[in-house]
Amino acid sequence: MKLLVTDELSQEGLEMLTKDSGVQVDVKPKLPHEELLRIIGEYDGLIVRSGTKVTAEVIEAGKKLRVVGRAGVGVDNVDVDAATRRGVLVMNTPAANIISAAEHTMAMMLTLARNIPRADASVKAGKWERSKFTGVELMGKTLGIVGIGRVGGEVAKRAKSFQMKLVGYDPYISQELAVKLGVRILPLEKVLEEADFITIHTPLTPTTHHLLGKEQLAMLKPSALIVNCARGGIIDEDALYEALKERTIAGAALDVFEDEPPKGSKLLTLDNLVATPHLGASTKEAQEKVSIEMAEHVKMFLVDNKITNAVNVPISRVDPKVSPFIGLAERLGAFCVQLSDAPVKKIEVECHGEIANLDTRMVTVSAIVGVLSIVVGSNTNIINASSIAREKGIQIVETKVDESSHYTNMLVLRISSDGHKAEVRGTVFPSDQFRIIGIDEFDLDMPLEGDFLLTKHHDMPGMIGKIGTLLGKRDINIARMGVGRADKGGDALMLISVDQEVGKAVVAEFRALPNFHDARSIVLSHMRTREYMNI
Repeated sequence: MKLLVTDELSQEGLEMLTKDSGVQVDVKPKLPHEELLRIIGEYDGLIVRSGTKVTAEVIEAGKKLRVVGRAGVGVDNVDVDAATRRGVLVMNTPAANIISAAEHTMAMMLTLARNIPRADASVKAGKWERSKFTGVELMGKTLGIVGIGRVGGEVAKRAKSFQMKLVGYDPYISQELAVKLGVRILPLEKVLEEADFITIHTPLTPTTHHLLGKEQLAMLKPSALIVNCARGGIIDEDALYEALKERTIAGAALDVFEDEPPKGSKLLTLDNLVATPHLGASTKEAQEKVSIEMAEHVKMFLVDNKITNAVNVPISRVDPKVSPFIGLAERLGAFCVQLSDAPVKKIEVECHGEIANLDTRMVTVSAIVGVLSIVVGSNTNIINASSIAREKGIQIVETKVDESSHYTNMLVLRISSDGHKAEVRGTVFPSDQFRIIGIDEFDLDMPLEGDFLLTKHHDMPGMIGKIGTLLGKRDINIARMGVGRADKGGDALMLISVDQEVGKAVVAEFRALPNFHDARSIVLSHMRTREYMNI
C-alpha cells in the first residue's frame, strides 16, 4: 500500500505511519495541483493539512484512493461530497486542539483583565502610565461558560485553579458532569446577568448563530469582559461593536470572526477589543498531536480497516429500499428537536411498513445525526452520532411496526425532554421526495425541505390571514403552507414553508399575538441530501 503526504507532518507522525505497517509513505510537500492529479492514481491514501486542495478532480483521478486524512478539524479544502460518491473515507482530528483552545481562552481572559495590549503599546511609545491600565483579578470573579463541551470543560478546570466561581449554560450537559466540573447550570439570561467574564465554547449552528445579540449583551454588567475562541457568528458583531463603543460592557477578546480575515471590521478600531488571528489551535503541541492522531487513524484504516473520526462514510450496508429513509430520518430529527427548547433525554425512532422487516439501523443513526446537528453542530455524523448521544446521556429507542395505516412506509420520530414530548411523522414518495405528514396530534402533508415557520393557535376564522399579513409586513415570502387541527374550534397548527429563515424577532411577534399558543422557526436549509455509500 502507498500513502502520499502533501503537507507538513511531524517526524513522529511519519514514523508512526511506517512502523510495522507495510505502508510505503511518500512525502511531497507543496505539490502543484497538476502534479497531484498526475500521481494520485498510484496511492491508497492521502494526508493533507490546509495547504492542499483535494478537489473532485483529485478524487476522480485517485482510482485506488481509499482514504483522505485531513490533519486538523476543518475539511473545507476537501470535496467531501465527491469523496462520498466515490466511497473514499474522509477523516479529521477534531480533538487534538482542545488543550490549546482552552489555554488560549485563559490567555485572552488574562489579557483583557490586565489591559496588556494597551499597556504594551503605551510603554513602547515611551510612556509610563501605571494608573491608566489598572486591571482586575480573576480570583473571586464569576466566569460564565456558554457551552460546556470538551473545550469548555477544560476552561472550567483552569478557571477553578484561579479560584473563580463558575456558572454555565448548556442545555445538553448532564448534571453529573456539571457537578464534577463545579459549574452551576443556569438559563442563559441568568448566566449573562451574574458573570464578570463570559467565555463561549458552542459550535456554530442555526440555533447558536447570533446567540449573543443586542438583547443578550444588554444583560451583561458594565464591567463584564467577553471572550470568544469558538466560532465567529455566535456573537452578533454589530451588536458587540455598539456595546463596546458605548462602554455598556468593558471589553471583549475575539480569536474568531464571522468573516476571516475580518477586513474592514469596525471592531478592529476599538481600544477595548483584543483580537488574534484564529490562533486557538496554533501551538506546537497541538500541531504535533494533529500529526500523530492523523497518522494513527489513517494507518488503522489502511491496515486494519478500523474507522475513527470519519466525516462521511456509512458503517453498514444499506438495503436500497431503506436508503431513501436515511435522509428522511436526518431531516425529521433536525425538525423535531427544534420543536422544544428543553434538553433532549430520549430519541425514539419507529419504522412502519415494509421497511420494518429490513435492517434500519442506519435510519436510527441518521435520526440521531439530525438531532445532534442542531444540538452540537455539523461535526456530528453517522460514525460518531451514537457515541455523542451516549456521552450526553440520551436514550435511544428503535421500534418496528409491520403495518402502516395510510402509507406503505412511515417513520415516526419522538424526542422526550423534561416534561415534554415532541413527535413528527414522515414518509418518502416514489420520486424520493421527503414529506412531513404529521406533527404531534396534527396531520398534514408537505415537502420536508427549506425553512419553516410553525404556529400553534386557536382554530378560528382569520388566523391564516393574520399569519400572512405579518409575514408580508416583514418581507418574508410564503412558498407553501399546511394546516392541521385536532377538533373544530380547538387547537390548530400551521406549517409554512418560507423563502428565508424567520428570525427570532418575528417569532416573538407571533407569540405575542392573541390566540397564538406558540411559534417556532424551523431551519433545514443548511441540510443537504446525503448519498450513502457501502464500504
